[in-house]
Amino acid sequence: MTRIIAFANQKGGVGKTTTAINIGSSLAAVKRRVLLIDLDPQGNAGTGLGFVRAAHPQSVYPVIMGNAPAAENILSTAVAGLHIMPASAQLSGAEVELLDMENREYRLRDAISKIAGHYDYILMDCPPALGFLTLNALTTADSVVVPLQCEFFALEGLQHLMGSVTEIRKKWNPNLDLLGVLLTMYDRRNNLSRAIEDDVRQSFGDKVFRTMVPRNVRISEAPSHGVPALFYDFNSPGAQAYLRLATEIVNACENEV
Repeated sequence: MTRIIAFANQKGGVGKTTTAINIGSSLAAVKRRVLLIDLDPQGNAGTGLGFVRAAHPQSVYPVIMGNAPAAENILSTAVAGLHIMPASAQLSGAEVELLDMENREYRLRDAISKIAGHYDYILMDCPPALGFLTLNALTTADSVVVPLQCEFFALEGLQHLMGSVTEIRKKWNPNLDLLGVLLTMYDRRNNLSRAIEDDVRQSFGDKVFRTMVPRNVRISEAPSHGVPALFYDFNSPGAQAYLRLATEIVNACENEV
């Protein structure tokens, strides 16, 4: 059974794309079939996996607009078992175009329904905004993962996002649940990181992943080489953290009663 997971946070720079890439590659490494859909017009998920926009025509844009089938806009990556439906520059205008479209909240869900069964996991990297692209991801998803940077304003943004998730559950997708909150850029030596951790765990309990992604230069370097951290430096603290997180996700998704 395919599990569809959105990585969302309306705040940028919290590690959504990095997490989506590295969880995708970690799941593929344990023999899961994975599709990563890049809904962020910046297209960093594709870049982080070694793709240059100008070198290929494939994109999620014509898929969500209903102009091309999903199957024709999927690329194989250098990671065995991991495929990507990349973003394109045209995606930046999708928010305005979707505004007047029929069934605008479900364009992505309907578009990928025919190919979903080919994958064990479909991961969606959302843009840093709660617009129609993110709404399409959340109406398509079974679950949402919220990467949360350990900084002062993090909790305020998290509460706002969870309010939006509650509204989406009421209006469009009653099955959407919070798979987990992921603390990123964590530094145990920093009092603020520890304080944020305490606050988030107190507020969300077991919905906070046990794994926390540390500040790690190897994670930052990997995208410039077009590979996930797992393949750039397998033994780095960042790569090992994402492997542990992938195990948590597999246990949560595949051991459900």
